[in-house]
Amino acid sequence: MKLAGPQCAKCGMKDKICESPDGNGPTFCPTLHPRGCVEKANQDYMDPDILKFAHAASVQEGECYANRDRRPYVPYPIKPRVQETCEFAQKMGYKKLGIAFCGGLHREALSLTQILEAQGFEVVSVICKVGRTPKEYIGIRDEEKVRIGQFEPMCSPIAQVLTLNEEETDFNVLLGLCVGHDSLFLKYSKAYCTVLVAKDRVLGHNPCAALYTTNSYYARMLKEGF
Repeated sequence: MKLAGPQCAKCGMKDKICESPDGNGPTFCPTLHPRGCVEKANQDYMDPDILKFAHAASVQEGECYANRDRRPYVPYPIKPRVQETCEFAQKMGYKKLGIAFCGGLHREALSLTQILEAQGFEVVSVICKVGRTPKEYIGIRDEEKVRIGQFEPMCSPIAQVLTLNEEETDFNVLLGLCVGHDSLFLKYSKAYCTVLVAKDRVLGHNPCAALYTTNSYYARMLKEGF
């Protein structure tokens, strides 16, 4: 019998098997029916490079909360993501960090550069429009541009990442790249990457705001076609 595809987002179990040995799960639970994926993943974690990275990530996760020794434990988060990013890179021994940023977040990219440099990192950064390649090069028509009737360079995440690859960065930080552009960057990057800012032009770069309000302001998102 073919197993149902994983649907963890739809799991309504109070005590989840993925969180507790005494928990339970629905028929679509990939912990109860792992298809060999968990076993394969656990084997991969034993690769020395992967193990070091995964270990540092889990240690960093724990350090983002205070009072973990108190009982009953109440989650007490204490570190913003930019601090997490710095601390994680330090744990990994990274020296040279790359920033790939959207031109709309130029000011934020400068602030991030200053923060990273203050923490002892060498920093290189590349803007999305690097190379000034016309959008026409990839077949964009004039009516498809943001500024119709004007010259408009394309965002070139591949040029961004190849530049950082050439710089031999240890770790890359994505800052507000467009949907799809971030995908291309991640596909071509030789170094591990993290996303500091997910672009959302309408919601002040807080995409979750739409998820929080699907029962009110963004109810239209639950209807096909928006």
